[in-house]
Amino acid sequence: MSFFRVAVTLLALTFLAGCGSKFQTYTGPEVTRVVLFKEHRTLQLFHKGQVLRSYNVGLGFAPEGHKEVEGDGRTPEGHYYVDRRNPNSAFHLSIGISYPNEMDRAKAYELGKSPGGDIFIHGRGKNVSASKAKGDWTWGCIAVKDREMEEIYAMVRDGTPITIYP
Repeated sequence: MSFFRVAVTLLALTFLAGCGSKFQTYTGPEVTRVVLFKEHRTLQLFHKGQVLRSYNVGLGFAPEGHKEVEGDGRTPEGHYYVDRRNPNSAFHLSIGISYPNEMDRAKAYELGKSPGGDIFIHGRGKNVSASKAKGDWTWGCIAVKDREMEEIYAMVRDGTPITIYP
């Protein structure tokens, strides 16, 4: 093979290898707030009041109402923030939501139960079929398509406020 063919082949392989990564780079405006509208199944990323991106989501399998206790299948409602990220999530990628807050813990303990935790925005991963993922199927998390989760993971930083409306 000529040097030119080898160089072009290596360049093409490098490009294709980069396309396979789940980690994207984002250099646009800072995401200053994440907002979820449960009723509309819409997650929006904002920069100072301007919508940067909007996604359709799946919620907990019992989406009506605020999450009160572990295992109730509800997605929380209220004011939280992004508190962690998991690059090795079983659901492709995930970013954690600071549920439960003090009020959530107090309410659950009043009921004699655990408030639960581990609420994330995450992808589908390899174990969730496209047909299952069309509805509300999580245990209280917010689910998007894997490619969308890659974008969200790149755009949203730890500490970003998230408001979840009914």
